[in-house]
Amino acid sequence: MTLLRGHSLSRKLTALNLVVTGAALVLACLGFLAYDLVTFRDNQVAGRSAQAQIVGANSISAIVFNDPQSAQRTLAALESSQYVREAGIITPEGHLFARYLRAGATPMSVLPQLPPGAIETHWFRHNEFVLVRAITLQGKTVGSVYIRASLRQITQRVERYAIIAGVVLLLCLLAALAVTSLFGRAVAQPITRLAEAARSVSQDRNYAVRVTPGVDRDEVAILIEAFNDMLAQISVRDAALERARSELERRVEERTAQLVAANKELEAFSYTVSHDLRGPLEIISTIAYILEKDYAASLESKGQEFLHDAQAAAKRMSDLIDQLLTLSRVATSDMRREKVDLSSLARELAKEFARREPQRQVELVVRDGAVVEGDPTLLRVVMENLLGNAWKYTSGQAHAHIEFGWTEGDGRVYFVRDNGAGFDPEAASRLFQPFQRLHSAAEFPGTGVGLATVQRIVSRSGGRIWAEAAVGQGATFYFTWHEKESKSAVAS
Repeated sequence: MTLLRGHSLSRKLTALNLVVTGAALVLACLGFLAYDLVTFRDNQVAGRSAQAQIVGANSISAIVFNDPQSAQRTLAALESSQYVREAGIITPEGHLFARYLRAGATPMSVLPQLPPGAIETHWFRHNEFVLVRAITLQGKTVGSVYIRASLRQITQRVERYAIIAGVVLLLCLLAALAVTSLFGRAVAQPITRLAEAARSVSQDRNYAVRVTPGVDRDEVAILIEAFNDMLAQISVRDAALERARSELERRVEERTAQLVAANKELEAFSYTVSHDLRGPLEIISTIAYILEKDYAASLESKGQEFLHDAQAAAKRMSDLIDQLLTLSRVATSDMRREKVDLSSLARELAKEFARREPQRQVELVVRDGAVVEGDPTLLRVVMENLLGNAWKYTSGQAHAHIEFGWTEGDGRVYFVRDNGAGFDPEAASRLFQPFQRLHSAAEFPGTGVGLATVQRIVSRSGGRIWAEAAVGQGATFYFTWHEKESKSAVAS
């Protein structure tokens, strides 16, 4: 079947039919030939045995009266037997009494002998047949006769069989070829049309193609009708899908337009927050600075305390505005693609934190090789918030420890671990919501927006962030980072 791979169904059926027909005829001829050979051998034994009996019976008197010439004449009668090459009479002592040898034949080099107690024996060898039979008189063996015959007859029979079998095989193959041709028109051609239609549908997506069934109501016609019915159903569903796709595209365009408008409104809001809120806030900060510089001595201790509170509140408000602007820009800003070494970034940020609080002794462990592809600005925001939180919440520890590294599982998972204040694990779901804080401002200052910003940045990459902690036993923040921006994250 490997030789027929890639050929048409009609050609495969033709080849298969010819092979089966030829094989059946060859096997039948071989069977008849084997039967004929067995029959010929049996007839050869029976015929030569009868000849040996006749020769032996006619040679008894010649043996008894020691008349070799008479025995010679008896053996000469075998001249009429075309395939007998040699015959002879042997005395009980094993000596040759008389012999017949056909012209051109070579006598046997060793006289054949009967096995002790045997009446007759024979064998086939070297395209010859030899039979030896005892000659008896009143139950006493007086000699033996042997006949050596050629087996050319069987060779001629095989040659005739081969010629006859070849002619029959040729005629049968021609008949099989004609029958296969008729079968091909009735079965193979409709299947070929069906295959061509299926190929057209697969390549051109043309579901309007139909196959014309044959006149017979057979299995092929039923298959063609089922195929046409399937195409009709696909055409209906394809049209419905096309309408649904068009409707979906229209809705996507509308949704995109709404998102563009919303982003513009968000940008306008960010500008308003930056411009309209910062203006009055800067005035308040400036007045507080002037009061502290020029009139602090005129104020009572209580007034000075109120002045410091006003400056601290203005600073917190300014930080909150910065955090809100960062949070709003995360979802709308374009993300650049660069190689960012988070390990180096972690060490750089730790140095900045140490310059701000030189009195603190913090042990920082950073695993090298944390290189990702992403926006450097946004990744800095992620690392600054996570490491900044670890720095902040370990402020109460005499021996603060912060670690940045990663683990390998289904993918690389980065983490920031500390031995700080920790938090209640049941409240972990509130961590990444804006303005949700698990500690009071008196314990640890902050705006409650940083982790929400981190969550949005990580989501834009297609990754996720989560945390594990226990009260008083530190916290670990895990996050994954995908190299390409998640479309769902951008849409959200």
